[in-house]
Amino acid sequence: MSRRTDDYSEADVEVHGPQDHAAGPTAVAVAMKRSLERMGPVRTARTLLALNQAEGFDCMSCAWPDPDPGHRAVAEFCENGAKAVAEEATKDRATPEFFARHSIAELAARTEYWLGQQGRITHPMVRRPNASHYEPIEWDEAFRLVAGELNGLDSPDGATFYTSGRASNEAAFAYQLFARAFGTNNLPDCSNMCHESTSIALQESIGIGKASVTLPDLIGADLIVIAGQNPGTNHPRMLTQLEHAKRNGATILTVNPLREAGLTRFKNPQTPRGVVGPGTALSDLHLPIRVNGDLALFQAIGSLLVEWDALDHDFIAQHTTGFDAWRAHVAQVDRDVVTRATGLSWDRITAAAELLRDSRRTVFCWAMGLTQHRNGVATIKEVVNLALAQGNIGRPGAGLFPVRGHSNVQGDRTMGIWERAPQSFLDALQREFGFDPPRAHGFDTVDSIRAMRDGVVKVFVGLGGNFLQAAPDTQVTAAALRNCLLTVQISTKLNRSHLIGGRTALILPTLGRTEQDVQESGPQFVTVEDSTCSVHASRGPLPPASPHLRSEVAIITGIAEATLGARHGIDWAGMRADYRRIRDHISRVVPGCESYEVNVRRPGGFVLPHPPRDTRTFETESGRAEFACSPVEIVDVPDGHLLLQTLRSHDQFNTTIYGLSDRYRGIEGGRRVVFAHPDDITALGYRDGDHVDLVTHWGGDDHIRCATDFRLVAYDVPRGTAAAYYPETNPLVPLDSTALKSNQPVSKSVVVRFTEAGSQECAAQGAQGALGHDWSHKSRPEIRHLS
Repeated sequence: MSRRTDDYSEADVEVHGPQDHAAGPTAVAVAMKRSLERMGPVRTARTLLALNQAEGFDCMSCAWPDPDPGHRAVAEFCENGAKAVAEEATKDRATPEFFARHSIAELAARTEYWLGQQGRITHPMVRRPNASHYEPIEWDEAFRLVAGELNGLDSPDGATFYTSGRASNEAAFAYQLFARAFGTNNLPDCSNMCHESTSIALQESIGIGKASVTLPDLIGADLIVIAGQNPGTNHPRMLTQLEHAKRNGATILTVNPLREAGLTRFKNPQTPRGVVGPGTALSDLHLPIRVNGDLALFQAIGSLLVEWDALDHDFIAQHTTGFDAWRAHVAQVDRDVVTRATGLSWDRITAAAELLRDSRRTVFCWAMGLTQHRNGVATIKEVVNLALAQGNIGRPGAGLFPVRGHSNVQGDRTMGIWERAPQSFLDALQREFGFDPPRAHGFDTVDSIRAMRDGVVKVFVGLGGNFLQAAPDTQVTAAALRNCLLTVQISTKLNRSHLIGGRTALILPTLGRTEQDVQESGPQFVTVEDSTCSVHASRGPLPPASPHLRSEVAIITGIAEATLGARHGIDWAGMRADYRRIRDHISRVVPGCESYEVNVRRPGGFVLPHPPRDTRTFETESGRAEFACSPVEIVDVPDGHLLLQTLRSHDQFNTTIYGLSDRYRGIEGGRRVVFAHPDDITALGYRDGDHVDLVTHWGGDDHIRCATDFRLVAYDVPRGTAAAYYPETNPLVPLDSTALKSNQPVSKSVVVRFTEAGSQECAAQGAQGALGHDWSHKSRPEIRHLS
């Protein structure tokens, strides 16, 4: 029987001062408390001692790389990793009896936090057309139901197959193989919403959309630039490597609108200095940049490096193209424009540029603070420009480091989860399996939502994740899902996406990372890829939460068998019985995965090839690394409005809400808060502590989106900007507000205004949203090109 957790009241929110450090003894205490509450002492020991170990299982949270096997701590995990394990390995269960007690309408009235606390789903469940409750369904019937809807479509492109970053390499490979054997490239994934701008920018600039560094490079750098990233919450194990780098003499430059605790000081709970001492100061220079000012900042730094001739001319001449055009472009940088766009003084920008000038080995780290803007691709290319100008690619202790936010999102892409897979990959699939995969590009996440909304896509299959809450424009996405004939969610726990489905909705419960996977040939393991291209094995230690669970691979191959039968002669049953057969296929299809089975069985696995890192070769159109020239853009924010960025609480991972404590920012007991500068709060006619609705306009004054009842919190953010948690603010992100080239939702640049909580305009918008009103207009906010 599941544990019932009462919903919280936002009236209970407590606001304290933000902390000036991350981790410390409190992190250990919180991790142990959550683990013992959810798992008990025996399961806590079995899981946490195996977490991120060479013979253990990979954390289902972030994609931070592991040290070499001989250099891992006994406790090779962070507070939020322990929370992630506790969420999955909980003793609580959502059984058929639970679903019988609670109607879908009742569940929909609960918070995301409450839903997640109800425990592991134990049986496959179905919500029939017009039914008020989910009911159990046998696996074979579920597979037949999916197959019937898929085979009844007018075209294979009437289905879309979404993937969360939690899926293993084996599951991802089987999933994309099934989709393409069915006849579609509609393979959206969570990368479309987080690092797609990175993938496009790096592919065009250096020929591969992945990090060019390893952990030793980070530790051995002279300078580490951390831009648009909050390691203390989103990648806490990174703090240990930053501490090592500082002890080796590294300087750290941080660029972020908020001065986060994890950018300031780290109290390593595994060292005496971190327990009873002051910890380690991290950031040597922090730039509290205005939201979306990063492109202007990096161009300004580039202009100074050119002015000072702090360049690697040999590298530029031998390995790059486009330098002369870039040099001329940055020579025209307008300092007044830069200071307006960034909110920074020129002296402070110069101080940052001096750090790059004086560094021989620089690593550039970034995350969604750079990617989730309309100019996200251009911003990443500007980071690449700086690295190229100083020869910081293919050099030990230097390089580009996009830090992925989900444990195997990079591995999923490597395995072919991409709506625009290279023709070479599709050719390899054809050679291996004997059928010609579809060649036309499929739908990404945003285009899948549009296609469901418009009735083009009628079947949605989600491999993990919480699609509704992760996607932009929540009400439009909800209406799109409701417009489907069938929605299928392959899940471990209950979430909002289970409550907003098509005419028929399925929940197919799967094994988690923490659990043993035994198939016909015996115990199995799976593999994953981290942010530095390292591929390694993962083996869960716990018995399954229910005998009715099936692995991701078993579910995918079961659907494939029911749908395709003997079509193309693919041995789905054989792959399900023994995952070595999948890895054998991977070894012949996926570049760099030759001898895959042998390599992943080594302690610590192996590192995929990376031509820029390994040999300073670049598989671009020109055969060289490419400088890019981009105009500086600034979002025009009208008077009475602020530029909002969405962000995580410390007590969540993506859409999974672990609890209600964002202690680093001083928030306890709730989530509907909006951080704004105290002078902006006063200028807008409000006071700290007032409750407001957040309103954004898209496509004219008659088309608004609202997120209601947020408590104003006076906070040290740049003037003219604000910040609030997602997914609560995802309703404000218009479906058509996307980054150029990458089509990634612009969740970090949302123009909002405040209105008194309970406003009539938001009440009216909410009523329209319940009816599935279409707000997806093609117009965009005014963008001014300033250079």
